[in-house]
Amino acid sequence: MTQQRSAMYGLISRIFIAEMDEHTLSLLEKLPNAQELFPNYFEWDERQKRSRYKLINEILNVDFADIAVLHLIPYETFYTTEEGMIESGGANPVLQVYNDYGFRVNYEKARVVSPDHIGVELEFMKLLVDAQQRAEEEGDEEAATRLKVEQKRFLQEHLLQFAPMYLINVAEQARTPFYKDAAALATEFLLEDYEYLVQEQV
Repeated sequence: MTQQRSAMYGLISRIFIAEMDEHTLSLLEKLPNAQELFPNYFEWDERQKRSRYKLINEILNVDFADIAVLHLIPYETFYTTEEGMIESGGANPVLQVYNDYGFRVNYEKARVVSPDHIGVELEFMKLLVDAQQRAEEEGDEEAATRLKVEQKRFLQEHLLQFAPMYLINVAEQARTPFYKDAAALATEFLLEDYEYLVQEQV
């Protein structure tokens, strides 16, 4: 279960943090449950008609630019501050949490302007789940429980404060089945994962 949660956080983080590339898309399509996760994408005519290169560069990455850079804003503080401004400085609410766990944002690689980007927050959740898995493997139940408490808190105080709204907008405004499917998948997973952590009574 923990490994599956980590894999899902890694998958949706990668989708929303940067444009698609051939290697990542190929890996995604080979997932055992890929057609279940991305049903509309697999039925999409353009996927059959175009070369992989053209599909990515002429369609998918144009759509990504629309939903992540030009028209929609994937940053927590945009949704949670009265001014509707992205807080890119030291006052950003996620920075202290990241610092507590030694998590550093690679701004060049991620090409984000602030640490509260949805893709970065999802990556941080993956880090917490991976740490939980290591604790479980080492038989440290106390550490594993503490990490699940932190995951629940981070979802409650950060991701769930804005991600569902952003993802609903993506589902409505994306022009490709790929990003519509990805938005639906991410929304469903985040809500289910939070429910799982609540039921774990952490």
